[in-house]
Amino acid sequence: MYTDDTAMTKCISESLIDKRGLDSKDLAKRFVKEYFNQPKRGYGPGVVEVFHKLKNEKYEDIWRPAKQQFDGSGSFGNGGAMRVAPIALFYRDNYDKMVEAARQVTLLTHTNRLGVNGALLQCIAVYLSLHQLPGKPLDVTEFSAALKQKMGDIEKADQMEEFENKMPYTEKLKAMDELLKDDNALEEEVQGILGHDISALNSVPTAVYCFLRSQKPIPNIKTDCPFRRTIQYAISLGGDTDTIASMAGAIAGAFYGMETINESLQKHCEFVNETINLADKIIEKSVS
Repeated sequence: MYTDDTAMTKCISESLIDKRGLDSKDLAKRFVKEYFNQPKRGYGPGVVEVFHKLKNEKYEDIWRPAKQQFDGSGSFGNGGAMRVAPIALFYRDNYDKMVEAARQVTLLTHTNRLGVNGALLQCIAVYLSLHQLPGKPLDVTEFSAALKQKMGDIEKADQMEEFENKMPYTEKLKAMDELLKDDNALEEEVQGILGHDISALNSVPTAVYCFLRSQKPIPNIKTDCPFRRTIQYAISLGGDTDTIASMAGAIAGAFYGMETINESLQKHCEFVNETINLADKIIEKSVS
């Protein structure tokens, strides 16, 4: 069964297709309807509270419930990042629109800067994967450098008071680079340095690392398929496995394409045919 990650990704995909672009109010209604139709998908208590408020307040102010979370500081969880892949696909030809759309779809439930910027990092990683040359081996160093440059620009332009003169995501990506130099880095090292919990800061960089590390064989991960290796390695790290594997898989899928995901693996995935259809429709409906 898929979890809340896929449920909310599905909502974004359907809204983008039907509205031919981002319609935040339509998306808020879809999130709420999806939750109340199937509440047992593993939603966190914070986002459930937001959905109840949106419904009870009849979507009068779709941004207010998320702003009220955690005494006004907003959620810094990875709930925005886990669902943002369709934004990268729909706006793949317009980077600036993509970043703004990713920010908006996150603010519906997560307003803390760490939560928002984590979603932007994930979206940019998928975007960069989509723009690699098909069939060409990934230049891991170049990919990481581009990601650090783009996240650095975002963090410099959007300095966070609680992290004055610091750029937490850029620093995480630098730590990721150091880990990538060691093909025998232990799982405990990755967990301790990058994290594997539900916070965006301690999970999105981990997902990126899983994708980049899986370009090469990994001890104890017995598969020759780099896409599957990405997923299995993400799960092996423990913690928030469904979300980290979902994010890592989105980045890897954007790079490798469907041809690397064999049918036996697809058969284990609920809603797989419908998801493929949604992706095709996003390509068809997307605008520059």
